[in-house]
Amino acid sequence: MLIYNDIYSWQGWGGKLKLASGKCWLRIYDRSRGEEATVSFLRPYMIIATDVADSKMSVRSCAGHIVTSVVRDFNIDPHRMVYVEYYPEVNYGANAQHTIPEQYVAVDFTWYEEKALNPKWRQLKPPLLDIVKSLVVNSETSNHPVA
Repeated sequence: MLIYNDIYSWQGWGGKLKLASGKCWLRIYDRSRGEEATVSFLRPYMIIATDVADSKMSVRSCAGHIVTSVVRDFNIDPHRMVYVEYYPEVNYGANAQHTIPEQYVAVDFTWYEEKALNPKWRQLKPPLLDIVKSLVVNSETSNHPVA
């Protein structure tokens, strides 16, 4: 069940300068609710972050800061969630003849005193990749927030 689908802003650590603050398109799913509630999941929360054009920071550069804020703001147990960075397909070149394929990258963290540290990125593989892809496709067709 989709529990959040909107632009999410996080505060940086620079005080008045707002260093490392930014925003992303954030989707949070709780697979223990709704149609999938009959199955027990070790990690029922799927958190999917995507860059937005007008953010000062990328989700990759602030992964630990974003997930620390999300876990705090949505009261999520960090050991019961999967954090994924989603990068949609991008076409570029004079006639858009070049393509960077879409990517789904899981990020694992070491948690210390309620903070996400030491991010380690890994490409998602089936069957988890298939689950995340279906969630992304369904949320994109239903409600894409405008940054």
